[in-house]
Amino acid sequence: MQIRAARRAARLSQIQLGERIGRDDKTISRWENAHTAPDLTDLLRIADALGVPLADLVK
Repeated sequence: MQIRAARRAARLSQIQLGERIGRDDKTISRWENAHTAPDLTDLLRIADALGVPLADLVK
């Protein structure tokens, strides 16, 4: 499961996810569209915010 799929499964907007992890929605969009990649700290925050295992985000 990628970030976008996990976020949608959690029924969160990019803005809502960004608020939970301290990033803006544009950053979330760049990650979801593979323009940039989140670092490990951000990945851990995303996994925690979405309630998914870290491994699911990086498959």
